[in-house]
Amino acid sequence: MRILLVEDEKKVADIIVRGLKAERFAVDVCHDGQSGWETANTYNYDLLILDLMLPGLSGTEILERVRRKNQQVPVLILTARDGMADKLKNFESGADDYLTKPFAFAELLVRVKALLRRGPVSRASVLRVADLEIDRLSQNVKRAGKRIELTAKEYALLEYLATQPNRVFSRTMIIEHVWDQSFEGLTNIVDVYVRHLREKVDDAFPVKLLRTVRGVGYSLSDGTQT
Repeated sequence: MRILLVEDEKKVADIIVRGLKAERFAVDVCHDGQSGWETANTYNYDLLILDLMLPGLSGTEILERVRRKNQQVPVLILTARDGMADKLKNFESGADDYLTKPFAFAELLVRVKALLRRGPVSRASVLRVADLEIDRLSQNVKRAGKRIELTAKEYALLEYLATQPNRVFSRTMIIEHVWDQSFEGLTNIVDVYVRHLREKVDDAFPVKLLRTVRGVGYSLSDGTQT
């Protein structure tokens, strides 16, 4: 899953990014409101984490712009403001949760996982593609009942492909969703990780699920296409 963090305190942002990446999330970070809004408006995210007091646009302004587009992405507000009026204003603007600074990363992580679990109405906690099962909460993967051990990026790639079986995802689309922005342009890394996934998900099974569409990208087949 991919998260956007908009936080102008770089030390705070670094702690959050390191912690979330250790939990197998792909994280993009912006340090001002304008770039935060432009990034949120350009890419698809599973969760937004917004500080309120930002240079340029405030976190509340970003939230309001996101909601005006009818985006259902969950939004967690981070702020030093603990007044009830501020909380009510942001909840009315469309925030899903509110965490007051200073906070422990463990509490942030619990709230992040709770929002991702709830997610948009259409979000399924378990993805099933043919005999492959992906539990998005525990991040456990099984095929034909057999547990498959994946690295963080292998899991993120497989989960992304499984969200829309049979759809062909370009290497650029995969980079943008699974890796953070620093990997932009390094599309060959996708080929490497697909090869790793094939070794773990396909090689031991008679039916192959990972498909390569030459010159386009990759897909995860549910077996309905020939």
